[in-house]
Amino acid sequence: MASAIEARLSALNITLPDAPAPAANYVPFVRTGNQIFVSGQVSAGPDGFIKGKLGADMTVEDGAAAARRCGLALIAQARAAVGDLDKIKRVVKLVGFVNSTVDFTDQPKVVNGCSDLMVEVFGDAGRHARSAVSAASLPFGVAVEIEAIFEVE
Repeated sequence: MASAIEARLSALNITLPDAPAPAANYVPFVRTGNQIFVSGQVSAGPDGFIKGKLGADMTVEDGAAAARRCGLALIAQARAAVGDLDKIKRVVKLVGFVNSTVDFTDQPKVVNGCSDLMVEVFGDAGRHARSAVSAASLPFGVAVEIEAIFEVE
């Protein structure tokens, strides 16, 4: 029988990607006690990295869509860590990095793409603490990178 969260994903017509492999010398997640710390997930879609700089060649809407893709990867990593998404008790915190120009100030609107996804998928347990900051550059030239902390059973 599918878990409640898997059923919700299906009802929302959301397919999670495979949990991405690390790009360097780190692990994709660490579980300690009842928390999972998921390493930063970069914006990527079926056709590869979603690259760009907010305030230069990407709109806020493009950035929010990229952040949503980060969120899908975060959930995929959480599933890889615990096996069953129903074991996720809460999304505790997101930290979002937005590749943006020096005068771009809508980082929170961009990271909302991920935050909104967490609430869609986990309901009230998806509401979380958060930071949304600018970065002059991100790995591979991606638009967004987001890390997460989940509370689990």
